Amino acid sequence: MTRWTPAQVAGLAPDASSLAAARRLARPGPWSDTGSTDVLVWGKCQGSGKTPYQVSVDLTGPAFRCSCPSRKFPCKHGLALLLLWVDGAGSVADASEAAGFAQEWAAERSARAGAKAAGDAARPTRTPDPAAAAKRLEERLALMDGGMDDFARWLTDLARSGTASARQQSYAWWDTTAARLVDAQLPGLADDVRSVGGAVSGRPDWAERLLVALGRWWTATRAWAARESLGEAQLGDLRAYLGWTVSTESVRRADAVTDRWLVLGAHRTDDGRLQQQRTWLRGVATGETVQVLDFAAGGQVLPFARIVGSCLDATLARYPGAAVRRALFVDEPVVADDDVRMPSGASLEDARWAAAADWGLNPWARRCPVVLSDARIGLDRVVDADGASVALADDADVWSLLAVTGGRPTQLFGELEESRLRPLTVVVDGEVLGL
Repeated sequence: MTRWTPAQVAGLAPDASSLAAARRLARPGPWSDTGSTDVLVWGKCQGSGKTPYQVSVDLTGPAFRCSCPSRKFPCKHGLALLLLWVDGAGSVADASEAAGFAQEWAAERSARAGAKAAGDAARPTRTPDPAAAAKRLEERLALMDGGMDDFARWLTDLARSGTASARQQSYAWWDTTAARLVDAQLPGLADDVRSVGGAVSGRPDWAERLLVALGRWWTATRAWAARESLGEAQLGDLRAYLGWTVSTESVRRADAVTDRWLVLGAHRTDDGRLQQQRTWLRGVATGETVQVLDFAAGGQVLPFARIVGSCLDATLARYPGAAVRRALFVDEPVVADDDVRMPSGASLEDARWAAAADWGLNPWARRCPVVLSDARIGLDRVVDADGASVALADDADVWSLLAVTGGRPTQLFGELEESRLRPLTVVVDGEVLGL
């Protein structure tokens, strides 16, 4: 197993404080009984108690196990152990056999995976009741029809009163409209309304943002009314935007493709109700770029992020849609020990044309993946070699971007959202760095 880079380890940290604590622990002093094989890294870290914490990392997941009481995943000890391993100075040497506690943990994981597979195979398949399913579908469609009709009237009233009036409205006005959409089982559209309501009251470019949103919303109401004439891909994009989920089992049985996938970048968000993790993958053979979405609500924990710049041998099943496709892993991917370069970048103008083509196919896509070459990152904008520029997203980590690039031209992967760009990955001196 090729040793990772410090940036790849940093990308696994659940927060900045965990990473800072891990860096302080990433020295030989507190560690003993360390070692590594092709798939496992292990060691014991002396904490405040008499007994050192036993730390194990499965590189193929990656997956972590630590005997400390921390509720963070991975904890600072797991991250520190990986940083020591990455350093390659001999603190974590190669070994032919894993330590006993690491072997036991790996065996337990393998046994659980086997038991789950056996249980899934033995579990009886329930035969759905077609009549009950048809009745539920009819009731939902009736609710959605009513909600979309009500929303279309709200849009008409807003257009008649003028978009300037929206600026004077309180956030409760937007939230009330969103709540009615949730009641009509249109949660995706409701989230978009809340997001735009916040932008109208707080962003200087609110007028442009609102005008684009009005076009997107009206297009959704007209498309829903004409849904019987839509193709499967168009209907899939519309359903995804409105928040009508598709079961993962039906996706797995449909449109799947096997390839070697390069992890282009990843981004996490947390709105207080729901955590989301977006992972962008590009097929080496197919050249297709897809996003894998993971969610966690309440006390749930998001899965570990994939290592940016790594390659995964995997079969992905794609959700119905025409552009900016979502996908899921059919089986657990296998990390490939290959050096695959990031795709060649384009100018900002070319990237905008590509994004416009995606939005032409799917006007409800929230963001489009772009790769830029020779891009310079400033305090609030990204500028390409031709002098074209785009504003940075509000949540872009500007200081980290400036620190790693030093203002020099760099290859960059990011998400283009309307008129703003969120950089997720940069290539500096040949090294792929996730942000």
